[in-house]
Amino acid sequence: MATVLLSAAAAAAYAVPAAVASRLQPERSRHALLPAWVLHALLLCWGLWFTATPRFGFAPALSVTAWLVLTVYAVESHVFPQLRAHWALAGFGAVAVLMALVFPGTPLHENASPWLPLHWALGIACYGLFAAAVLHAWLMRRSERAMRDAGPSFSGVPLLTLERLTFRFVQAGFVLLTATLAAGWLFGESLYGAGAGRWRWDHKTVFSLLSWLSFAVLLVGRARFGWRGRTAVRVLYAGAALLLLAYVGSRFVLEVLIGRGAA
Repeated sequence: MATVLLSAAAAAAYAVPAAVASRLQPERSRHALLPAWVLHALLLCWGLWFTATPRFGFAPALSVTAWLVLTVYAVESHVFPQLRAHWALAGFGAVAVLMALVFPGTPLHENASPWLPLHWALGIACYGLFAAAVLHAWLMRRSERAMRDAGPSFSGVPLLTLERLTFRFVQAGFVLLTATLAAGWLFGESLYGAGAGRWRWDHKTVFSLLSWLSFAVLLVGRARFGWRGRTAVRVLYAGAALLLLAYVGSRFVLEVLIGRGAA
């Protein structure tokens, strides 16, 4: 019952700024998101520490990712007070909270590997950083269109600043993605059981490696050929889509379409 009440409260707190964000001043829009951020954090802590059997799956992964993106936004808003909160940010939070309520995932096994929390923590942090990069890339593209149309800045932040922030998030996310893959390779038998080998060649592994290659190409293209604008954003979106399919996509198929859990 507490999970239901916290989820409903957090989703409602997100829905209000999602509906009125475009009509609020930047400072008020940030303040409007604060109750949602707090309630969402309480919901995540409750599910982790105060439930009899913690659960995890594709929807909880999206929920944690949404909270991390909002946390990044909260930190950035102090550095760039002109940064505006847009309805998409709050809308993503509301949808993620409700999805985690409807699809809570599968219970964590008591005999799970002690390395599994580290592996998941790296993976979820990497999801959050790339989600932040995608958000900034979207703001960058919208600001470019506004500039071409001689309109006001869409985000309230200079275009070059958005570009720098986007690639900083990509670089940090790439480091964590590399660490996640390295942990999966080093502790593969501990994570998945004896006989599993260093790699378990499933959809998650394949899509994770493809996303790693996409981000590597993006960073090399940026450093060697000066990729920016539409080309860089398209490669970023492709890599993020592959990464989304790696865990969230594969777990969605297992939990919803097939109806069974998986490690």
